[in-house]
Amino acid sequence: MAQSFDPAAATAAYLAQLPPEAHAKATAYTQGGHWLLLWGALVAILVSFLIVRSGLLTGLRRKIEGRRTRPVLASFVVGVVYLVVDSLLSLPWAVYSQWWRQTQYGLTSQAFSGWLIEGAISLAITAVIGGLFFTLLYALIRRAPRTWWAWSGGLTAVFIAASLLLAPLYIEPIFNHYTPAPAGPVRDEVVAMARTVGVPSDKIFVYDGSKQSNAYTANVSGLFGSARVAMSDTMFKKGADIAEVRGVVGHEMGHYAHQHAIWIAGVMSLLAIAAFFLVDRLFAPVARLLGADQVRGVADPAGLPVLSAVLTVLFLLATPVTSSLIRIAESDADRFSLVHFNEPDGLSKALVKTIEYRAATPGRLEEIIFYDHPAVGRRIQRAMEWKAAHPKASPTAALDAAARAAFVGRTAMFPPPMPVGTGGVVLNADGSWFQRHDFGVEQGRYAIDGGRLCLTSEKGARTCYAIGRSGQDWTLAAEGGAPVSVTLEPIA
Repeated sequence: MAQSFDPAAATAAYLAQLPPEAHAKATAYTQGGHWLLLWGALVAILVSFLIVRSGLLTGLRRKIEGRRTRPVLASFVVGVVYLVVDSLLSLPWAVYSQWWRQTQYGLTSQAFSGWLIEGAISLAITAVIGGLFFTLLYALIRRAPRTWWAWSGGLTAVFIAASLLLAPLYIEPIFNHYTPAPAGPVRDEVVAMARTVGVPSDKIFVYDGSKQSNAYTANVSGLFGSARVAMSDTMFKKGADIAEVRGVVGHEMGHYAHQHAIWIAGVMSLLAIAAFFLVDRLFAPVARLLGADQVRGVADPAGLPVLSAVLTVLFLLATPVTSSLIRIAESDADRFSLVHFNEPDGLSKALVKTIEYRAATPGRLEEIIFYDHPAVGRRIQRAMEWKAAHPKASPTAALDAAARAAFVGRTAMFPPPMPVGTGGVVLNADGSWFQRHDFGVEQGRYAIDGGRLCLTSEKGARTCYAIGRSGQDWTLAAEGGAPVSVTLEPIA
């Protein structure tokens, strides 16, 4: 296959499964998403400015403290209120970017009311967790005003790990219904895959992802004992077959087996240290720019909008770093799937179905800056290159090999009724030609492949016979005919 199979042509064929207008729509959606990063950052900075200028948080902090300092309570309450107010002021932008735009591109069928209710639930959860994080962060700032930023990485790591551990158990079930993959061929195959690579076979779930998104997707979530692989029901609504399931679930098992969540969390914690270091240095000048005159420095929780504005700009600038970090993990998961399950076509068929929300062929610089997954075209190309270098053994490979050993260099003789010829067929040992004795002598080339013996005469006529075994005996069957026993004799 490596000599005759063209990976570039195969990649082009996969991408050509979508018409040009579908690719154009995907490109428009993807590149529009790049601009959303900038506009989203500007909205976040504007909201921070409005909250600062309103004096809401400084007034709340003064009210909580009253006649005595209560930093822990002030940090928690101010943090919760800040997150709620920030979300409310950002709501019009969220409606456009997260719901309306998705609806326009056909990527969600969720009603606005459903989206809004889930958003409110998500905000409540975020406010509580965020309030706890800010309480501990400001405690660090008070205890270590010069080095708090260095300790922030550990705090970030703890919260990331806790979120990963608890999300599948307590948070994700609030939004979706998760059930073990139902009994049947898909579950049987996935369980066998899991046992092959040492992934717990009881951690394979299907969830009603179509409730929120029409995107073809699967994911791995959780940490240690809570980790699991989950397939959206959208996969099956879009016709995923066993090969696709093997390719996609193999990819997700790669994330699980290689503990990508842990090392991504570790790198993100290091980035948090760098970000908070810069916050410590930039807080005062940014506070002046935003007019935060009543904020008493970086240790004041009322300065959260200032801190948020600085982090917004920093993480916007760090987009190429964070995107590349995740993209490396996704590439590794692709390779894991190919190495362990060798389903390049199944993976490629699945990838084609993701083009609608991730354009297939971006420029290299665009991919590096914005793409948190490798470009679909590049992923399919790698899968096809893998296919060329690692051809699958034919399901009939063992039968073909045994048939060649038995037939080649011998004369195949047939009893009545004779499907081939009265004199049998002579298969030359070098594999180049045969002679068939019927009402004369005919010769040509032969091939044993795919469980069939095919004879192509010098005149171009081609006839194929299915090869079979019955105990130690061999049979041949003409198309639509019954198998006939074959006697193998040395060539006279």
